[in-house]
Amino acid sequence: MQQSTTAFTTERRHLLEIIDGLIEGIILLDTDRHIAWANDTALAMYGAANLLELGGTAAGFRKHYALRHRNGKPLLASRYPMDRALAGEAFSDVVVEVTRKGQADAPMRVHRLRSLPLLDSDGVTEGMVLVCLDETDRYSAEERFERAFAANPAPALICRLDDMRCIKVNEGFMEMTGYSRDSLLGRKAREIGVLGAGPGRERALARLGEGRTIPQTETLLTIKGGGNKLVVVAGQPIDVGGHECMLFTYNDLESRRRAEIALRQSEERFSRAFRLAPVPMALDTLEGQYLEVNDAFVKVTGYAAEDIVGRADAAGTLWVDPSAYREAARALRATGSISGLEAVLRASDGSTLDCLVSAEVVTIDDIACVLTVYQDISERKRSEADLYAAIQTVMQDTSWFSRTVIEKLAQLRMPHTEARQAGGELADLSTREREVLGLMCQGLTDTEIALELHLSRNTIRNHVASLYSKIGVNRRSAAIVWARQRGIVGREVPAVASRQAGRFKPAAPPAPVKARSKTREKVKPAAVPGKPPGKGKAVRRKT
Repeated sequence: MQQSTTAFTTERRHLLEIIDGLIEGIILLDTDRHIAWANDTALAMYGAANLLELGGTAAGFRKHYALRHRNGKPLLASRYPMDRALAGEAFSDVVVEVTRKGQADAPMRVHRLRSLPLLDSDGVTEGMVLVCLDETDRYSAEERFERAFAANPAPALICRLDDMRCIKVNEGFMEMTGYSRDSLLGRKAREIGVLGAGPGRERALARLGEGRTIPQTETLLTIKGGGNKLVVVAGQPIDVGGHECMLFTYNDLESRRRAEIALRQSEERFSRAFRLAPVPMALDTLEGQYLEVNDAFVKVTGYAAEDIVGRADAAGTLWVDPSAYREAARALRATGSISGLEAVLRASDGSTLDCLVSAEVVTIDDIACVLTVYQDISERKRSEADLYAAIQTVMQDTSWFSRTVIEKLAQLRMPHTEARQAGGELADLSTREREVLGLMCQGLTDTEIALELHLSRNTIRNHVASLYSKIGVNRRSAAIVWARQRGIVGREVPAVASRQAGRFKPAAPPAPVKARSKTREKVKPAAVPGKPPGKGKAVRRKT
């Protein structure tokens, strides 16, 4: 406790000793504008060890300390709390920021002050009492809260509980609702609709009226323009500047609502497209249990939906070849999809269906499912079989057609796999086999080749079988295609010199194949060594 030598009478010293231990700082001022006494709390608040460091007088205090309003504006000399008290002004709850002059690193403190007159027994003022309270920690906490409140991206709003008016709002709330700060501050909570319109609104209003915590509640919050947003709102009672308030915080769920609506619409479109698709489709598990089939599936297979949906491994039992199903299932698990796989399915009446199966793994409600499409190609298969049979019949005698037509028919009849598997090289063929192959390319039959080469028909057949074996085919059409791919279009006539070198000289371009005639001409037999001419049988040649 510090006091001046000219201070108060001895009778009051005991009272000063009592108030010396108070948490509030007490400064006594006499009428001569001197600081007559200060308790230890007051000296500590101003960082002074004695009255002299405190300034000693009102003027000395101004020289030692700089005071500012909370908005940072400096106080005028006449507005210093000590000068106002000495001027006889009674005041309370004056908040100032105090900094000691001449010390760059001196901390800034926040003091709340009030004044009291000190009267004698006759009611005459003999001094003033300045009561100080250090609220630095409180205001520091409020500043931190203000910064956090303003910087928080989560929408938030604060209302006083005594009048339910909005006193603070952050950028997140304004951005979410579209309202400006001025249009919100001072308005009642009900006018703003802080609790929105949801099933828990009445219960939340009752808690708000009681000043109790409001648990998280989903609600539709009205925004500028008349629209609404789906949010989660919660309320927490807090103290702001000595007032009981309610802090409302919000979590914007609008993006989630839009995603849920989009998902629901997507599922509806998928379901509609699935049901109305003209091709058979099924949705099943990876284990082969059908979850759903569409109308086209029911129509093509003859199975009713209730007969196969939910059955274990129903998809596998539909396949005629179980091993083919297991292979397709393994490929699906390994790659996630299969496409254009030929399969034979068994219909409900026992008949078989040729299908192209395509499937892909999809996730529905967090469950891995298989979307399978079956394309019925049974009719196409029957048409192809009939066409192949007709081509096979036609290809038995090709002398009626041009070379181009023969090639096209041969390619239609020969599967692509057979063409790829055909091997062998020209060097593997003998001289006679190359001659026979060239005449085959000209469209001659075995009998006509025998006449052309003056050989028996059985010999020609042996040559044909040999070249089939060497080039890896088993059909005349395939042999012709093989030869054309290697530049053989007709008979290659061996020359003497060329024969010795193992090469052939292509014959002149073959004459067009003439249409058959019912008339036949007699051809004299070729001379045979050891037999007189004209003794052999005549051979009829087709013209």
